[in-house]
Amino acid sequence: MTSDKKYIYSFEEASLDLKPILGGKGASLGEMTSLDLPVPPGMTITTEACNLYFEKGEELPDFLEAGIEEYLKELEEKTDKNFGDDNDPLLLSVRSGAIISMPGMMDTVLNLGLNDKSVQGLAKETEDERFAYDCYRRFIQMFGNVVLKIDSHKFGRKLDELKNEVGADDDLDLTVEDLQELVSRFKGIIKQEAGIDFPQDPMEQLITAVEAVFSSWNNKRAIVYRDAHDIDHDLGTAVSIQTMVFGNMGDDSGTGVVFTRDPSTGANELYGEYLLNAQGEDVVAGIRTPKSISSLADSLPEVYEQLVEVTETLEEHYQDMQDIEFTIEKGNLYLLQTRTGKRTAKAAIKIAADMVAEGLIDEEEALLRVEPEHIEKILHSQIDPDAETEVIAKGLPASPGAAAGKAVFSADEAERLAEEGEKVVLITLETTPEDIHGVLAAQGVLTTRGGMTSHAAVVARGMGKPCVCGCEAVKIDFEAQEFSAGGQTINKGDHITINGGTGEVMVGHVDMIEPNLSEECQQLLEWADEIRDLGVRANADTGPDSSQALEFGAEGIGLCRTEHMFMAADRVPIVQKLILSESDAEAEEALAKLEPMQCSDFEEIFRAMQGAPVTVRLLDPPLHEFLPDLPELIEEVTELRIEGKQEKLREKEELLRKVKNMSESNPMLGFRGCRLGIMIPEIYKMQVRAVFKAALKLLEEGAAVEPEIMIPLVTHVNEFKILREQVEEEIDQLLAEAGQELDYKVGTMIELPRACLTAAEIAKEADFFSFGTNDLTQTTFGFSRDDAESKFLHYYVDEEIIEANPFITLDNKGVGKLVKMAAKDGKAVNDDLKVGICGEHGGEAESIAYCQEYGLDYVSCSPYRAPVARLAAAQAKIQSE
Repeated sequence: MTSDKKYIYSFEEASLDLKPILGGKGASLGEMTSLDLPVPPGMTITTEACNLYFEKGEELPDFLEAGIEEYLKELEEKTDKNFGDDNDPLLLSVRSGAIISMPGMMDTVLNLGLNDKSVQGLAKETEDERFAYDCYRRFIQMFGNVVLKIDSHKFGRKLDELKNEVGADDDLDLTVEDLQELVSRFKGIIKQEAGIDFPQDPMEQLITAVEAVFSSWNNKRAIVYRDAHDIDHDLGTAVSIQTMVFGNMGDDSGTGVVFTRDPSTGANELYGEYLLNAQGEDVVAGIRTPKSISSLADSLPEVYEQLVEVTETLEEHYQDMQDIEFTIEKGNLYLLQTRTGKRTAKAAIKIAADMVAEGLIDEEEALLRVEPEHIEKILHSQIDPDAETEVIAKGLPASPGAAAGKAVFSADEAERLAEEGEKVVLITLETTPEDIHGVLAAQGVLTTRGGMTSHAAVVARGMGKPCVCGCEAVKIDFEAQEFSAGGQTINKGDHITINGGTGEVMVGHVDMIEPNLSEECQQLLEWADEIRDLGVRANADTGPDSSQALEFGAEGIGLCRTEHMFMAADRVPIVQKLILSESDAEAEEALAKLEPMQCSDFEEIFRAMQGAPVTVRLLDPPLHEFLPDLPELIEEVTELRIEGKQEKLREKEELLRKVKNMSESNPMLGFRGCRLGIMIPEIYKMQVRAVFKAALKLLEEGAAVEPEIMIPLVTHVNEFKILREQVEEEIDQLLAEAGQELDYKVGTMIELPRACLTAAEIAKEADFFSFGTNDLTQTTFGFSRDDAESKFLHYYVDEEIIEANPFITLDNKGVGKLVKMAAKDGKAVNDDLKVGICGEHGGEAESIAYCQEYGLDYVSCSPYRAPVARLAAAQAKIQSE
């Protein structure tokens, strides 16, 4: 079989334009080559070839093998070396590279092409036999692990055993003879575990390595990572085959990783680590503790100077912070990869704002560079500066933020306990890609090895989780499930706190505080406010929440749930008395007690909002939510009968009778919302009086107020007409008595499909619509949210029966279609109709983009998500244009 389609590109043929098929690594290698930067030559096999490999049942087609051999000849000509040569062999690295960066999730093979004969040629050519056998033992281990699927710990144990035998403290202390013995032992592992001799044919090594790297696209850790970051499983990975350069050729050689800016803080300074006389994965694997990149200026000043120039060139070219892998071979700098650097939320915000100031990008690009989740993440907990702390160890501050939880010592245990609702901190020597499920489950990560570019650090930063790395003072006893540090022993299950911003490890659960928005974040949000069309309001029911909403940039209250005001312990008995009253006098007595309480609540909210609009939703939930639990009440009555406590029994039996009379088969679709206001109008009248008495008090003080009354659960225009008439009668009477004039609005929450379908009728009577998409989603899908999420909804999402949880992201095809239609129909008959959304979707970025598309006027969300909504609304506007 042959193919006219191009599946292989040399680096000279590659560019950023081909990133969808060459992956991030292959495209960047081509781009750097075109910039005349020092890139070892090579080729990239496309993501399409990866998908073809899986289509063929995980087998590389013959024409692809032939293509690899053809491009290999070009490499031999460029390097003047021959693949598998006994004298001066061409050696290769085989690396994965998906379109979207997935650090450490897939596999790499280095030093490919070595065998029992070519290793001698390498030793002769480099005049360094120790170096040659060091490369060979590394290659056998990586090949055994990646290609033959042998646990890498089996090789690690053999290495440790040999070091103990010969008294070597470090790998560098091993002699040529030691390394030759290690090669022999590694071959023995392959024979024992895989049942084959280590392959000596370089071409066989190459083809099987390419297949293994393709296969790694579907390994467990890669799948878990893609699930966590919502990456498409069908993208596939490209494979880059590159000429080897060696960082383990002495103290004038090395390997490292450098970021053009600090990925933790965003500071405009080089950030990274390196190891001299080291190769490949040594830095990111956390096997040896690396040195800070700044010290390279002392070790190899000329190389450091060249590195500074290269980083400036790449950042200016890509106009973004870069994460660069490099190798130094005999004093010569080589670049192995550049990619857009992973960064913390704090760094993302600072870098975006700084790059605008530096003239690299404009304001709109800066807003698109910051994800809404970044804004949310910087509101994560920090250590309270006034809290008493007992620091028992200090490591490297690898990912900022603070985390507290029970100490656990394995990724599996972290996942298990997290699923049970426990908060845990994962503590281990170093994390590997196989541990991703544990990192995902934990509140934070503490490792005793590795640096700030180790696997644990990179993955934790990408997930926004606090991480402390390289904490050598922590001594772990895995058998006893405990660690010791600072003279203390911490057992599994004991609480600890880590500070990823300082590297500190503390005993117990330390008090934390919410951080403030940084100056750069405030600047970005100001740009967002200038660009967005959608207004942003907050859902708030108290004065403090309202103040917080205003501080975070909300332009009003889009939903004040009055039922939340009734839930206080001192108010529930009064509400129960109201609901269970059997005479007008009893009901009036309860309402008279509730009215001043409500009035005080609204006064506090109006005062906090400083004249911004406040939408008050009249009482909405089923009345049973305020009543005693029926099964518990029956059980209590039964016990009293058995005990013979007659006086108490009569009281509880009367309560049971009333509760049974109020009982409904499906209370969420029963006597609630506007139905309650129509059947018991005194409740809504009391609430309206409380709202406007509070408003009048502020008017007397010279303060501005803008009240809006929202009537819930309307499904028929006549319901709205009846209640609007009652509401306006009550308001107008109060205003007349006070001799005041006040503009106000009366509108409705649209949360039922029929209300959407008859929106034009309702809009003729209403001043505004506010879509309650939580209930609208339930009634459109026929899902009870609590039941669905506990029983089948997660399965539906995992099995792709539905695209996403509709209670998190607005269902565009169903619920969204109703919203869009109702908004359009309503505005068609009422030019002044204001239309917003106040369900939880009002704070979710994708849902906000839909709201922009539907032509809504505002979104309303939790006060803490208001900054997220401001950014997401601006991004929706930019992307819509």
